[in-house]
Amino acid sequence: MKMHGLGNDFVVVDARATGPRITADIAKAVGDRHRGVGFDQLAVIRGHDVADVELLFWNSDGSAAGACGNATRCIAAWEMARRGVNTLTLRTERGVLQARDAGGGLTSVNMGAPLLDWADVPLEQALDTLHLPIDGDPVATGMGNPHCTFFVADADEVDLNTFGPTYEHHPLFPERTNVQVAHVVGPDHLRMRVWERGAGLTLASGSSSCAAAVAAARRGLTGRRVRIDLDGGTIHIDWRDDGVWMTGPTAHVFDGVLR
Repeated sequence: MKMHGLGNDFVVVDARATGPRITADIAKAVGDRHRGVGFDQLAVIRGHDVADVELLFWNSDGSAAGACGNATRCIAAWEMARRGVNTLTLRTERGVLQARDAGGGLTSVNMGAPLLDWADVPLEQALDTLHLPIDGDPVATGMGNPHCTFFVADADEVDLNTFGPTYEHHPLFPERTNVQVAHVVGPDHLRMRVWERGAGLTLASGSSSCAAAVAAARRGLTGRRVRIDLDGGTIHIDWRDDGVWMTGPTAHVFDGVLR
């Protein structure tokens, strides 16, 4: 299946009947937008003993991705509709996540508690994750994958094609990092753009949205409920005691057969 959340697009392989067949080479080939299908991430659905489904993620460069919030929401919406239910559990590297139908074509997923300690992000050395010793004073956050959030005067003025790769590969991030640039639009309202590790410039990113919202709240720039305007549309983040809830639209584009 081809799906997207706010233009953040995915190939989704339902492997419950066939078992896992995706390899790094296959993921990279399918992810090629000129010779394959093209995606920001590939998600594999598997059965699970505890959760309703288990999800594995790949980036378009063939590397593994520990989390993908918009893909999780897309699959949750599709699976809830298929089962005729309003709630679902999904197992990822973050653990078992809760999803629910939020009504009005929106789907919510609890992406779990943010990881705020340097070792959990992870960083290369013990540092204050709220103020990294990098030009621009970014914030580091773990959401099952590492994030580096820069608060800037105008996110639209940043050349992410240059800026993103520079910090994706910064030596403080041993597993590379997703990079966000954001500015405050108003009370509890951010404008954000995203460079994803292993995928590049994307129209949206769920885990990046969660990380930016957490970073903004920790800095005192917003409260814990935030609207975020991305290149692909708007998503809503609510950092609650039980985790970071993400709510937004999903789209199922087409089905296909991979041969």
